[in-house]
Amino acid sequence: MTEKLLSTILIIGLGFFQLHAQHTSPLLSGKVEISITEGTFECDLTLSDIPTIEDYFIRINAGMNILHIRSKKPYDFLIYFKKSLKDTLSSGETAAYYFEDNSGKGKFLPEEIQFRYVGKFPVASDTLEYYSRKDWKGNIAFNGKSVRTDAFQSAWYPIIYDIAKDKLYHKVRYDFELSCADCSTLHVNGNPPVKGSRHRFKSELPVGPALYSGNFEFISKSDTYLLNADLLREEADKFEEVVSSYKAFYEQNLNIPFEQVTTFVETTPTSLKDGFMYVSYPTIYSIGWGEGLRGIFDPEKENHNKKMIAHELGHYYSGTLKVFNSPIGNVLSEGLAEFLSMKVLAEFIGEKEFNADLKRKYELSTRLNPTPISQIGTEEDLGNRYIYAYRYFPLLLHAIEKEIGQKRMWQWLQNVFKSEIDYTDYEYLLLSLANVVSEEELKVVRKKLLESSASLKNIRDNLGIE
Repeated sequence: MTEKLLSTILIIGLGFFQLHAQHTSPLLSGKVEISITEGTFECDLTLSDIPTIEDYFIRINAGMNILHIRSKKPYDFLIYFKKSLKDTLSSGETAAYYFEDNSGKGKFLPEEIQFRYVGKFPVASDTLEYYSRKDWKGNIAFNGKSVRTDAFQSAWYPIIYDIAKDKLYHKVRYDFELSCADCSTLHVNGNPPVKGSRHRFKSELPVGPALYSGNFEFISKSDTYLLNADLLREEADKFEEVVSSYKAFYEQNLNIPFEQVTTFVETTPTSLKDGFMYVSYPTIYSIGWGEGLRGIFDPEKENHNKKMIAHELGHYYSGTLKVFNSPIGNVLSEGLAEFLSMKVLAEFIGEKEFNADLKRKYELSTRLNPTPISQIGTEEDLGNRYIYAYRYFPLLLHAIEKEIGQKRMWQWLQNVFKSEIDYTDYEYLLLSLANVVSEEELKVVRKKLLESSASLKNIRDNLGIE
């Protein structure tokens, strides 16, 4: 154990991990007007209750054209803004804005800021002439019948990024009016869907206000909303039963309840071939062609589709309740959600399928020759990020569980998801693990699994993979 790590444990002790507090978050207010036939956004939005940050960027989708940015507090004036190409997303979906201070060497950040901007995006209607080449999570996607955004990559609203803390303020409280004259249903993440073309949406709970609005129907269940889902009423009942059983399993083992009703969105991509799922909790988005959410009733695909739903539900804990950063942040977010989905696989679908999944993950991981997680200093060290996060790291977690036992594994995960530590690097992993195992046990886990160049072989031996 490093001297720094040991001193931290001695100082903080068992009181280190506390219930995940609701941190101060900005308030987003104003008006948003959308047209799904024209592919347009017109936004007059204000961010208030802004935290004090010295070094920052404000991310806004690169397709948005700024009319002005105005300081409202402590002084009311139009701000001269600058763009930076140094932000990690500024070369892709977003542009990065900041305001210089009077010295020209630093930055200042007002307490309240008004943003007025418009954007026009391609509308990929259902003919071969009007499809895009690719669709992806961060796309502001107009498919001719609806508009879809996430609450992270697309940055349809202004998102503050604290550079020093690697912290993104994408979860906000909000109070804004959404209007869409050519829509029949409106939905903002964190609220129930509503029928109509204009509605004032509010949330006192910080959430990423992802959008899905257009011309579609929805089904309201006791614990689930299903938007644009091609399900019969009896299928919707069975679907909710599956979702509720998985949520109950997570709640029982982690002792952390789901706070909101879960919403599922089913929609088509703007491209011909792409299909994917993502979560902006409490909404889970299923984008693709074909069966969609009904896939859990397909005998040939049922297990795979149910496991995908379990993975996205796991993101309530991994990536929502606890947000990860550092070069291993994405590995933690996706790998922990995948581990949770594998626990669901074993519990509800069967050990045979679980063991087959272990073997598939191991075979793919052998292509990577993974760098020990203790030696990951940059994202490039991961090699293939997808294999490392979705295949190798879940195997690593199962091998750790073999060493410390299932009961303490759940306790460790509970501590991880409730932790208030801001920077989630390798020492964070060690510190969280040190709170549930002895120092000797931690040495064994480190030597065999976390710091060994033979970790994959040791994982295979631990799990009995042939």
